Amino acid sequence: MSDADYMQLAIAEAGRALALGEVPVGAVVMKDGVVIATGYNHPIALHDPTAHAEIMALRAAARVLGNYRLPGCELYVTLEPCAMCSGAMMHARLARVVYGASDPKTGVCGSVLDLFAQSSLNHHTEVTGGVLADQCGALLKDFFAARRLAAKQRLVVAATSCDKL
Repeated sequence: MSDADYMQLAIAEAGRALALGEVPVGAVVMKDGVVIATGYNHPIALHDPTAHAEIMALRAAARVLGNYRLPGCELYVTLEPCAMCSGAMMHARLARVVYGASDPKTGVCGSVLDLFAQSSLNHHTEVTGGVLADQCGALLKDFFAARRLAAKQRLVVAATSCDKL
């Protein structure tokens, strides 16, 4: 299977987040070409700011392997990781991270900064970005467009209700 095939699995996980009303980000951890763990965003439902797709997938992979270190593993995620998730990936000793859409506001694989390029850190993870970027980005754009539309509609309803008073 190719990077695009594995990213399709992460996109399916993002769909699980979307179904719950969460920001649609999904992640898959692979080892030797086998899916060992998956995760999707659900910080809202879990009331947990750390419940990003990547963290959920890393936690599940660590349980499967019985080790907090995940050498030889690759993580596929639909959105460029943030600083928290990237730090966790480095501590897990992932061999490789592959992401879809860039995140110009919080991405640290080159968008805002490149945490993985810091030579002073003791572990270095290979990073590949832009895999199925358009498809991954469309999920997020559509999600946020729908949220903006719903917010506008609530304002119109509220204004109409006030007019009737």
